[in-house]
Amino acid sequence: MPRVPPLGLTPSRAVDRRPRPARTVFLAFAACGLLGTLLLLLPSASTGARGATLVEALFTAVSALCVTGLIVVDTPVFWTTFGQVVILVLIQIGGFGVMTFASVIGIAVIRKLSLRSKLTAAAEVKSFGIEDVRTLVLSVVRISLMIEAVAAVILTLRFALAYGETWGDAVWLGVFHAVSSFNNAGFALYSDSLMSFSDDPVILLTASGATVLGGVGFPVLMQLKKHLGTVRLWSMNTRIVVAATPLLLALGTLYITALEWSNPETLGGMPPHLRILNGFAMSAQTRTAGFNTVDTGAMDPATWVGMDLLMFIGGGPAGTAGGIKVTTFAVLFFLMLGELRGAGAVTVFGKRLSRAVHRQAITVIVLAAGLIVAATIVIMLLTDLSLDVILFEVVSAFATVGLSTGITADLPASAQLILIVLMFIGRLGPITAATGLALRQRTLLYDLPKERPIIG
Repeated sequence: MPRVPPLGLTPSRAVDRRPRPARTVFLAFAACGLLGTLLLLLPSASTGARGATLVEALFTAVSALCVTGLIVVDTPVFWTTFGQVVILVLIQIGGFGVMTFASVIGIAVIRKLSLRSKLTAAAEVKSFGIEDVRTLVLSVVRISLMIEAVAAVILTLRFALAYGETWGDAVWLGVFHAVSSFNNAGFALYSDSLMSFSDDPVILLTASGATVLGGVGFPVLMQLKKHLGTVRLWSMNTRIVVAATPLLLALGTLYITALEWSNPETLGGMPPHLRILNGFAMSAQTRTAGFNTVDTGAMDPATWVGMDLLMFIGGGPAGTAGGIKVTTFAVLFFLMLGELRGAGAVTVFGKRLSRAVHRQAITVIVLAAGLIVAATIVIMLLTDLSLDVILFEVVSAFATVGLSTGITADLPASAQLILIVLMFIGRLGPITAATGLALRQRTLLYDLPKERPIIG
């Protein structure tokens, strides 16, 4: 029996007025960002008499919530301990996901989740169903806290035993940087990020390891925990992420190390083993944590271009990393490969990709590229800065990386607001953000005749 559109609508389209999880996630992130801004505006959150301006508080709150790490003020100098705690809490909430965090509170208080909560939590963690969302949410929390705890213990011991920090300060430094690392946030309690530890493999490898684990995504971590030795039981998502992550890490390490090997302002003044270590650390942080172990602003512009690409790709889906995600990039690659081979269907690891996945991947990439190009052009019109530094900053903001050439704090407020929007959209994802902003959804109730233009 044909579907009948609601009364008063044309027979061509029907409007779906049911609540959408994407909009709920969008509004929840916006509300949390606003609350974080208000807390950072409090006099007790910042040092000095003037306190934080609205743009400084808003930029910092959104950067922390969207686990980016771009800053307009010096975190350890400008913010008090209270302000740093607010930043840390925002990082943790942003890493979990606002609705995931709310679901955890709901489980703790009322021991169950409503249907709406299950839908929004499932949308946020990219689950395909709601049957076992409660277990999924609790698994996300357990995995996060376990990895953060291990990293925090290692960093705490290192800060206390190797650098003479008091145990109280060492614990705070260890916890803050562990949470910031796993959630790919890039906020540091040192003014030079991790440059002071460029010769310390314990700190660099711990931070990089936590970054990589957070960046592969919770679905991959949960599946590896359950089926680590049984590859045949891995999903296509897990196989792509597990294959692409070490490949991109290795390529990034080779690229950055090779181009900066003789640069006296970055890797050139280090012994060979430390050049390789810092090249690896910068490759790991480019996807997408944002700590820097060398002066990013002193790098060769050619290095920035390669890092732009790594930042744009990002990490795994449904994790703490940003970018378009390695799965999206992989789908585009296999789509191109299939087209060049003249294949009738796109196959990945012996499975066929649906055409809906093709459309989603292309949509994400086109939207992301369009946002980056538009933002870069506008900021070029607002400032006298060169294309390469602006593009690096814009990609870093959209991909929620946090690496900077050092221009963020000097940008006019209008340009900083553009970066805020990019961080917000980048954390939610272009499609989720667009769906959340849409006033209503329309369902097409008929098919149009097919025709194809000439391509290429």
